[in-house]
Amino acid sequence: MYDPTDPRSTLPTAAPRAAVAADAPVAAPWYHEFDDAPATEDASSGATWVVRGQNFLLTLSRLVAGQVLERAVQEHEYAVLLTAPDAHVAVESADGARDVRGRALIVVPPGPSRLTVRTGTQVVRLFDHRTADIAALAANAADYAEPHARVAPLVPWPAPADGDRLRVYLPDEVPAEAGRFGRIYRTRSFMVNFLDPTDGPRARNKLSPHHHDDFQQCSLAVAGRFEHHIRTPWTTDMDQWRPDEHREVASPSVAVIPPPTVHTTRACGEGANELIDIFSPPRADFSAREGWVLNAADYPAPEETHTS
Repeated sequence: MYDPTDPRSTLPTAAPRAAVAADAPVAAPWYHEFDDAPATEDASSGATWVVRGQNFLLTLSRLVAGQVLERAVQEHEYAVLLTAPDAHVAVESADGARDVRGRALIVVPPGPSRLTVRTGTQVVRLFDHRTADIAALAANAADYAEPHARVAPLVPWPAPADGDRLRVYLPDEVPAEAGRFGRIYRTRSFMVNFLDPTDGPRARNKLSPHHHDDFQQCSLAVAGRFEHHIRTPWTTDMDQWRPDEHREVASPSVAVIPPPTVHTTRACGEGANELIDIFSPPRADFSAREGWVLNAADYPAPEETHTS
């Protein structure tokens, strides 16, 4: 249920997925605030934390000028998120090199790559679950020893017509637009939505409780504080029932929200509050809205996804 002023209130109804057993377990929500020991840490590549969902892997690295994140072998493209306005990195790939400043989504093609930080910053990378060496480092790897029955598996979307490229998207260069929900980009495996920052707490009577039938939502808090409100629906197995959750988190943090929980998130910090929502695979409903996906020309949707 969305507030009538929320652009998502006009989304098309999602096509039903294959039936799931009534007693299929609903996964628990999972949160991480990157305040524990990192998965890796050294002088050359800083400190890196790794978390995951069913189809995605998220790494967060804290680096100082001159430190490097390198992938000597990488079979599939991956994405880099720069979340700070003063970020400055150099990216080298099989498709050439780019100097990138400010908040950005960078899509790195398959093959070797190297990211060098020019000023101290936080770097987030997104890999899909097929990147086995990263998956093994996830803090919650044990939660995915078996696939989650209620999450649809990743089927990568079509390749770009012009092939694998090093691509840079700068969301701050895209002005807000009435009726559009954030600034959305997609790759073959991901959809990333830079939500519009808010100033101060969100009104308590303007929330948007809703659920997803078969995909997880990864909410990455990059500024401010947030309350995640999550309700697990009852199954036929009473032992699976959970009390409602009302979890407050700081930034940076990740919340992995499983289907089909009812959820909504409220900014609760003073000053700037900012979220980036991440989905894998890309969302068909967002892709069906004309003008919502800002790089749709680069990454085509499957034929069954139609724009309206």
